[in-house]
Amino acid sequence: MRTLTPSFLSLVLVAACGGAAVPTPVAPTPVEPAAVVEPAVVEPAATVEEARAFVAETDRELRRLWVAQAEAEWEKNTNITPATEDAAAKASVAAMTFLKEAILRSRRFDAILAAADEDTRRQIALLRIAGIPAPADPAQAEELAMLGARMEGMYGKGKACEGEKCRDLGDLEDVFAKSRDPKELLSAWTGWHGVGAEIRPLYSRFVELTNIAAKGAGFADVGDLWRSGYDMTPAEFEAEVERLWQQVRPLYEKLHCYTRRKLSKAYGADVVAPTGPMPAHVLGNMWAQAWGGVYPMLEPHAKQVSPDVTPALVKQKYDHLRMVQLAEGFFTSLGLDALPKTFYERSMFLKPEGRDVVCHASAWDVGYNGDLRIKMCIKPNQDDLVTIHHELGHNYYYQYYFTRPMLYQAGAHDGFHEAIGDTIALSITPSYLKKVGLLAKTGVGEKAAINQLMFLALDKVAFLPFGLALDKWRWDVYAGKVAPAQYNAHWWELRRRYQGIVPPVVRTEENFDPGAKYHVPANVPYVRYFLAHVLQFQLHRALCKVAGQNGPLHECSIHGSKPAGDKMKALLSLGASRPWPEALEVVTGQRQMDATAMLEYFAPLSKWLDEQNSGQTCGW
Repeated sequence: MRTLTPSFLSLVLVAACGGAAVPTPVAPTPVEPAAVVEPAVVEPAATVEEARAFVAETDRELRRLWVAQAEAEWEKNTNITPATEDAAAKASVAAMTFLKEAILRSRRFDAILAAADEDTRRQIALLRIAGIPAPADPAQAEELAMLGARMEGMYGKGKACEGEKCRDLGDLEDVFAKSRDPKELLSAWTGWHGVGAEIRPLYSRFVELTNIAAKGAGFADVGDLWRSGYDMTPAEFEAEVERLWQQVRPLYEKLHCYTRRKLSKAYGADVVAPTGPMPAHVLGNMWAQAWGGVYPMLEPHAKQVSPDVTPALVKQKYDHLRMVQLAEGFFTSLGLDALPKTFYERSMFLKPEGRDVVCHASAWDVGYNGDLRIKMCIKPNQDDLVTIHHELGHNYYYQYYFTRPMLYQAGAHDGFHEAIGDTIALSITPSYLKKVGLLAKTGVGEKAAINQLMFLALDKVAFLPFGLALDKWRWDVYAGKVAPAQYNAHWWELRRRYQGIVPPVVRTEENFDPGAKYHVPANVPYVRYFLAHVLQFQLHRALCKVAGQNGPLHECSIHGSKPAGDKMKALLSLGASRPWPEALEVVTGQRQMDATAMLEYFAPLSKWLDEQNSGQTCGW
């Protein structure tokens, strides 16, 4: 993810007056009764030519300010200090203040936009949802920027300490990857979630300030604004998300039922009850958002080739550079351009010694000119290999649209940006891994296929309700439906309702467990990831057809297909210049997001789960 482009910022508009300018009468000077009173001075009406000039001027200033902001954010993320936090906050205030002024100025053109060219209309519309502008009060603008910088810094520096022994998030994630001791897992879980409690006081004030800006701009709240960024109304977007969830919910419930039974057998009913929701600490992931870490406990068929290439990466001594180069090689095999030399010179691939950084993986174009980078603390494992493909998907999006105006340097919608790299990662099939030497042999037959599909479902399918619940929580928080005194209770109520997940120990309002997830203190909208998990299968199915692959969807790899690469380039180069249904149509021929491709991909596993769950009490 890139934290600084319009589609990756928390999209909060400045308070702005709507409508055309109202002529202001000039009071007449006292004169003799016979004198003629001069008419009121009327501001000249805006013209289409002036609107075009305004868009060009705004583009130049956005480039200057957003590049400065990106540079400051990169420094803060790769070296968290009071000085870098302060510099990032100041750059953010400058960008927010300009957005406030530009949005206000854009209102002058409302009356003539219908007569303007499509480019001018779209850029002005995108301007009004293009980032974090300043609240009207300068003091509030400075406070908002500093709160954002401090929360992200607190997350990046966060540690769980027992006495003098402290562990950062990377250390704690290693526990989830390796340990099967419930007590050790619980200690890691509670330790990291303590970071959220420190962020809570700042977050409630942050909500107040961002809502002030959103309401002043005519939105009900920040959540209402976020849901306005999809070329449809907020109500239509909510309905669309619910429609997609109902398509995939039955598959998730089957996976939950099977997983719960296996973990209950492994850990005992006192740790994982055989009915009801599952505790959050035993699913192989700090946030229980993806369950691949417990695949060995859930493996459908023993004595099959493992789909996890972590042992091969370690045995073959893959370091961070080889892993990144392997991922880049997949993109170039499709005919896409190689990454620039500066990508390898300027990226942060490893956690540096002696300084605090934000290890959460992200992709950047710092100069908005092809200055591509990623920021990760790479480890030689399967998860990071897939994550690298994901982040390079962002980089390749940047690479193909950076020549466009600033307001077009974003995805068709934010879910597209998250889906590109994951679409490529779906082609990391056993046959592909054998081709690149990470698997000595591939499994054959139905049993091997079920294992592979289970391995992937624990990532892709298990994630779906988490991707939905996080933003549903924030939508309710921003709408005022949930007061700060109920933040944590509502978080776990939604986790239980959508995921069937509960905390492993009693939690109170002294805790702030959503703050232990990066995207909350960083204020990154999250439903994009839910959309991306649907879109990636839809895009994969279409690209497989272009590549001439007609077998089962889960066996398709588009590696080496130039026709598929041409379709991908056509989508990437559009950026945000066209409404997302048009971008989707370029690759798929469809203008609606559709989860049937995901259901088709996992159809063999779905049937197998039905057999395994027969006679079980599913649901929670």
